[in-house]
Amino acid sequence: MDSILKILDKEQGKIDVARISAMLGIPEAEVAAKIDELEKNHIIVGYKTIVNWEKTDRDVVTALIDLRVTPQRGEGFDKVAERIYRYPQVSSLYLMSGAYDLSVMIEGKTMKEVALFVAQKLAPMESVISTATHFVLKKYKEEGVIFKPEGKDSRQVITL
Repeated sequence: MDSILKILDKEQGKIDVARISAMLGIPEAEVAAKIDELEKNHIIVGYKTIVNWEKTDRDVVTALIDLRVTPQRGEGFDKVAERIYRYPQVSSLYLMSGAYDLSVMIEGKTMKEVALFVAQKLAPMESVISTATHFVLKKYKEEGVIFKPEGKDSRQVITL
């Protein structure tokens, strides 16, 4: 099971059952059954395509917002985290160690849109003590995938 997870993780889920079967020497039916079980048990929770939005005509602003939060009695950070991750703008949310409690990754069309989300949705929450917003200026690597700089195997911009 662990070997299947490692392969799926490394290949970003873009590998078929037959190839995993050949790599591990396990029958395809067994590989398919294990993957189904992993999905049903929420060990595999999704498959993701990583897009270099800079090479498209879509404008995307990504920001990391660090939050200091007062944990809820009997709930810890889970209740406030659940409230935050329900917003469609939130792409990732992590409980952190260190100076801040939660780290939120969001996407918007403009910096102003992101700033308004922080000011109108996150900062006013009763358990939020403070926020610190960091805008992503350029992505070099994401989820283990290196984004090639312009001029090095560069692709042209594709209109969506």
